[in-house]
Amino acid sequence: MASRRHAEALILAGRVTVNGVVVRTLGTRADPERDRIALDGEHIPAAGARRTVVLHKPRGVVSTLEDPEGRPTVAALVAGAGRLFPVGRLDLNSTGLLLLTNDGALAAGLLHPRRAVPRVYRVKVDGTPSEEAITRLRRGVRLEDGKSAPARVRVLGRLPTKTWLELTVVEGRTHLVRRLCEAVGHRVDKLARVRLGPVALGTLPPGAWRDVTPRELAALRAAAGLRPGRGGGAPAPPPRGRDTRPRRPRPRPGSPPPGEARGGACALPGGRPPAPGPRPRRPRP
Repeated sequence: MASRRHAEALILAGRVTVNGVVVRTLGTRADPERDRIALDGEHIPAAGARRTVVLHKPRGVVSTLEDPEGRPTVAALVAGAGRLFPVGRLDLNSTGLLLLTNDGALAAGLLHPRRAVPRVYRVKVDGTPSEEAITRLRRGVRLEDGKSAPARVRVLGRLPTKTWLELTVVEGRTHLVRRLCEAVGHRVDKLARVRLGPVALGTLPPGAWRDVTPRELAALRAAAGLRPGRGGGAPAPPPRGRDTRPRRPRPRPGSPPPGEARGGACALPGGRPPAPGPRPRRPRP
């Protein structure tokens, strides 16, 4: 119906209602199966079957459904799959794996910073990064919007004037990989995402797309913190930890009740019987 940014603008403008109440707070939850959601008074029916696809985004294609400049969009590439929305973005000159889905809960879970879903990129940079530069990437680099989380870095190959790297990051900041490489002194020449969480690009040709497999979907839902199943839903509750509170010992059969010593005498705290009193004197003859 709308991109995420367009939907947020509609909400802030007061054009969206849930059960007849205007909603202006971003992030408000509603269940389209039970709640009546309307835009400008027109009811929005619940979506049909949920679908998630993998697209190999080519260079020169924008990761949006519409582009005011008239550039090619990913929506045109997956037109036969129905109304789907990109999960995150790849910039205009980047290529590789892009997920598209109509499952909002899945998209939100995969993009949430707390989930730390790994993104794997193959990057060709100018020059030859030194060990110091690679160490900085592995420890985190200070950028204008804060220090980055540690990245996993692997050197794939060295050319006379270029170097191929594999970078794995767990953040979705704008142009993060390009900014990381430039921060350590190496401009990015080519960048391709080859994996997002449990899903790999594989041999999918540029411009082509495919549905995720049932196994991939289950792994994606787990990575997003969602309960198993085909549909959306709230994130699964965190696993219950082991109860570490001390437990009272169970009395054995035939043992005296707590607080009472054997023989009927009242026990002191700690289970010790009371000290015996003075022995009675015998009368003298």
